[in-house]
Amino acid sequence: MRFASLGSGSRGNALVVEAEARGTKTRVLLDCGFGPRELSLRLARLGLAPDDLDALVVTHEHSDHSAGVMKFAQRHRLEVFLTHGTLAAMPAGRHEPPSLRVIDSHSAFAVGALEIAPFPVPHDAREPVQYVFGDGCHRLGVLTDTGAATPHILAMLDGCDALVLECNHDRDMLAGGAYPRHLKQRIAGRFGHLDNEAAAALLAKLDRSRLQHLVAAHLSEQNNTPQLARAALAGAIGCAEEWIGIAGQDDGSSWRELI
Repeated sequence: MRFASLGSGSRGNALVVEAEARGTKTRVLLDCGFGPRELSLRLARLGLAPDDLDALVVTHEHSDHSAGVMKFAQRHRLEVFLTHGTLAAMPAGRHEPPSLRVIDSHSAFAVGALEIAPFPVPHDAREPVQYVFGDGCHRLGVLTDTGAATPHILAMLDGCDALVLECNHDRDMLAGGAYPRHLKQRIAGRFGHLDNEAAAALLAKLDRSRLQHLVAAHLSEQNNTPQLARAALAGAIGCAEEWIGIAGQDDGSSWRELI
């Protein structure tokens, strides 16, 4: 099992998860905040083409996660999995994928060799979820776009082999930055985004005995830096800062394999 980010931040998000069973590979795209052409270019950097994908899974309707979902899925005939609230909140358009699968936010489902377990998160969207991906041997937990760490979130991410974890902003940079007051309050609120210290506190509470990879994601380009995010997470778990990966906005991250 392996995963890679195609880009993470306020200008677009997408991540690929791959697993193999009995010689057949399954590849799922998590979110599609890029247009079809841009996403195809980003896939090519990982050695993939759109037709290599088997399904598209959506976290919520905000455009940096969903702008390209319907058009890309229609063009490449991908089944789309999303909650009822996310589907209802998606803007109406002329692009309809061949299949839309409405999921329950507490019920796991399978796509080929991958078991995908959604879980609800507090965020200012209609019915937002994040996901844990498993292949029967390893588990990848993805958590972005949440304003707080709930007990259920902690339970879902406990004992994962890899984590992609939101480090959206540094509190001081946000407070002293140029954003208007209402936007600062939204970002820092319970239904906004995790700051570096909140992400570190969440991480410190988890069982990390199996953790092979930790990738900081959804960093604000105005209110955070990779150095600050790495320092916060490394301080929480006592690892070297360079061990922590960064999912960048423009370059995403390279493949990370679970062994």
